[in-house]
Amino acid sequence: MTVHGTVAKGYEPVRDAFVRNFAERGERGAAVAVHHEGRKVVDLWGGTTDPADPGAAPWAEETAVVVRSATKGLAAAVPHLLHQRGQLDLDAPVGAYWPEFKAAGKERVLVRHLLAHRAGLPAVEAPLTPEQLLDPSAGPRALAGQAPEWRPEEGHGYHAHTFGWLLAELVRRASGGRSLGRWFADEIAGPAGLDLWIGLPEEVAASGRVARVAELRAPEPAPGALRTRPKRAVTDAYADPGSLTRRAFDAVEPRPDENARAYRAAELPAANGIATARSLSAFYAALMGPVRAGSDGSVASRADGGSGGRARAGARRLFTPATLTQARSQEAEGPDRVLIVNTRFGLGYMLHGSACPMLGPGSFGHPGRGGSLGFADPESALSFGYVTGTLHRSVTSDPRAQALVRALRTVAPA
Repeated sequence: MTVHGTVAKGYEPVRDAFVRNFAERGERGAAVAVHHEGRKVVDLWGGTTDPADPGAAPWAEETAVVVRSATKGLAAAVPHLLHQRGQLDLDAPVGAYWPEFKAAGKERVLVRHLLAHRAGLPAVEAPLTPEQLLDPSAGPRALAGQAPEWRPEEGHGYHAHTFGWLLAELVRRASGGRSLGRWFADEIAGPAGLDLWIGLPEEVAASGRVARVAELRAPEPAPGALRTRPKRAVTDAYADPGSLTRRAFDAVEPRPDENARAYRAAELPAANGIATARSLSAFYAALMGPVRAGSDGSVASRADGGSGGRARAGARRLFTPATLTQARSQEAEGPDRVLIVNTRFGLGYMLHGSACPMLGPGSFGHPGRGGSLGFADPESALSFGYVTGTLHRSVTSDPRAQALVRALRTVAPA
């Protein structure tokens, strides 16, 4: 396997781990990037753009791919920035912006509860069809009318799909009618020149830059290697069609085709963001401070969909210090009612912990089911982005992403 790209001196262990992912962990097409103090220090890619077709076009420098729930970390920046601009109060009831939401006993659900997976709405009473999924009003309308599974003070549980519908409607109401995907494009990705989309533009779809995704079984560990198996309670929850776990992940039935152009064009802030690893890492770098250009003069290229635009060197810091602290302050910790393991959440972001190890205790970001991962670690000034078209059965902690994180941990600045 030929791996392309660059690695700054001292970060070679990340390249070694990336190569081993292809040799040992079933990788077929992926990219990884790391920024330190806003400067790109790792930028690697390899494999093909269709994991189910060995003869597909090679993964290129500008290849992007669906990142599933890693989208949540991108989407969460929007309400934080609205709050930073004085347009959204995180301690206000959701119903203050979205009156219909107050139905069925949800009057006391606050905006921060939505961001921290405490709203008690991880599933819809009746799954949406793939056609309904493309209607931006269908999910919010269903959630507005139903009663919560628990009160915010009673715990938390991962809102796998519903997180996106809840945030999308909240942002639409608080921003004066602009959709979350449009707001993200206009105020975050566009100005910074990042290859990140929540709702893929037609010109990018037509460019052929977006890789296909496919769910494939990960290879068995080598003889003698450590084997990890989920706890029985976790296995049972995923196997039981009536469990809250299954209902949360099966909120759309049948499962949509993630390679379909209509699916990619929809705005699904919990699930269908499309990114390059380079831009995913640069996004998290920009949450902490300005993004500086790499040695090639760019952080992301053709961000405008094909006209050759480049990321802005010295792109502005997105979060103020207060907003950065706010985003990564713990809001929920302990047994997750959906994932059936202990999880930690800030406001819209997963926090470093056993369910999703990142670089260290202060790291915050979001994984995507099947592999992808993006995060920031303010203590070391490092940001990380990993994207893949080869989706394995992992939910929050993929062995390939974790191998890269472990390698990065060995070279991270003290």
